[in-house]
Amino acid sequence: MNSQIVDPLQGDFPEVIEEFLQHGIMKCIAFNRRGTLLAAGCLDGSCVIWDFETRGVAKELRDKDCVAPITSVCWSKYGHHILASATDKSLTLWSVKNGEKIARVTLQQTTLLARLLPCSSTPTLCLACPLSSAPILVDLNTGSSTVLPVSVSDVGTGLSSHPRNKFSDGSPPFTPTAATFNKHGDLIYVGNSRGEILIVDSKSIKVQAIVPISGGHIIKNIVFSKNVQYLLTNSNDRVIRVYDNLLPQKGAAVELDEMCKVTNEFQGTEKLKAVGSKCLLLFREFQDAVTKIQWKAPCFSGDSEWVVSASANKGEHKIYIWDRSGYLVKILEGPKEALIDLSWHPVRPLIVSLSVAGVVYIWAKEYVENWSAFAPDFKELEENEEYIEREDEFDLFPDTENLKALDINLDEDVDIMTVEKDSAFSDSDASEEELRFLPSFPVPDVPDQQDKCPASSSKLEDSNHSGYPFLVEAEQNGQAILPASSPVEGAGNSAVEDVEGNNGVKRKRKPSAKVLELQDEKGEEKSQKPTIMKVKTTRQTS
Repeated sequence: MNSQIVDPLQGDFPEVIEEFLQHGIMKCIAFNRRGTLLAAGCLDGSCVIWDFETRGVAKELRDKDCVAPITSVCWSKYGHHILASATDKSLTLWSVKNGEKIARVTLQQTTLLARLLPCSSTPTLCLACPLSSAPILVDLNTGSSTVLPVSVSDVGTGLSSHPRNKFSDGSPPFTPTAATFNKHGDLIYVGNSRGEILIVDSKSIKVQAIVPISGGHIIKNIVFSKNVQYLLTNSNDRVIRVYDNLLPQKGAAVELDEMCKVTNEFQGTEKLKAVGSKCLLLFREFQDAVTKIQWKAPCFSGDSEWVVSASANKGEHKIYIWDRSGYLVKILEGPKEALIDLSWHPVRPLIVSLSVAGVVYIWAKEYVENWSAFAPDFKELEENEEYIEREDEFDLFPDTENLKALDINLDEDVDIMTVEKDSAFSDSDASEEELRFLPSFPVPDVPDQQDKCPASSSKLEDSNHSGYPFLVEAEQNGQAILPASSPVEGAGNSAVEDVEGNNGVKRKRKPSAKVLELQDEKGEEKSQKPTIMKVKTTRQTS
């Protein structure tokens, strides 16, 4: 399906909550590349995969060895695998289609964020950002790990002796470090507590460039746009910065290596900063100049036209949306539940936000219906306009020879097998094996089991806890509940309502001939239901 049909209003942003998803207590969310499936990590260690088209649960991944809360979920490039990190220091790689566990690795520290190598169809290498150490590259097959550098020691620069970068005892600070792959995984962008972005070669684990961030504050998030033209950073100084990515999408590591060889006028850290100035260029800064709030889970829209982030204030569910020029266009206010995760749909103008209560809210565009245009060629005017008619518009016999003939070849064969390339995906021709949907398996309905002995005393004694509504209703109305051994009930009294199974559906019994006769004498309607007390009184008087 063409992207113009999927998203006819390209560039629009969400405005209202359209729906919400709830399954256990979810802690983190992530879309696949097409936005057809939504993965969520739960508090009990399971991963739930939602079919975003039907808004139903397509599959649940559960491991008996992992019952700790999930901290992050990540899809592979073609959607066949999911990587989940948990608070028990584990990394688990799942097969989405089969629901089987492929690999499980236990690290020394809890991982806050894990990302798979994006260029591999069968991922074996991932990037993990622990809670209190430098990011590491982990081989999921062997379990080996490589620590990435977060600083460059240069004598005389004074960077390593900065008081903000050490504790009182001289030890380095323990702060979470942000890191991410570029599109093809040949470079890793690492942010440190000094306010620097280190560009590291993923093969040689060598720092190739340094990009200093103004202010020198801790970098909490690093996110690439979908088209890899922009890079977003969220710092501890309450400012979101967007940079232009000057490196090419393919062969970025080779291009960066050539820059390092050419730049010879500087040495050491100054050389790395000079190379970094050719990699990233500051484009725009986003902040709330009034409240100076901290930001959480910033990201780009699917078309990279909008920048969205959530407020990190306690108990607030606010989402801020800016355009690329820096103008704040919308503030979305959700329920009074703190927001912990946020994601924009890759193709559609939709946002999903995750609250601290574990509920996923879907924000969509609010469309206004207009029923004034009755004909396909009818155009509604908001104000009066001068109309200039055609020369032959009101002629009885218009000049049809001058009309432009439609150039349609009726004999041409229509190709219905070739799939058109989606402009939203640059490599859509290489994604034929992509997993977009999961097969559904219908579950047969379980027949309701009716009670074989509804008149037994044990059933009536336990009826208050087994869901019999007519006994509870009788107690609330102050009516007498007859025991099972009562002769009135044993005679099949017509006023008693029976319940089929435990589903709460009532079934009325046919009134007896005596009751119908009494109703006719008193002029009552036949549909009226007499109570048990009325039946007893009538029998006593008769």
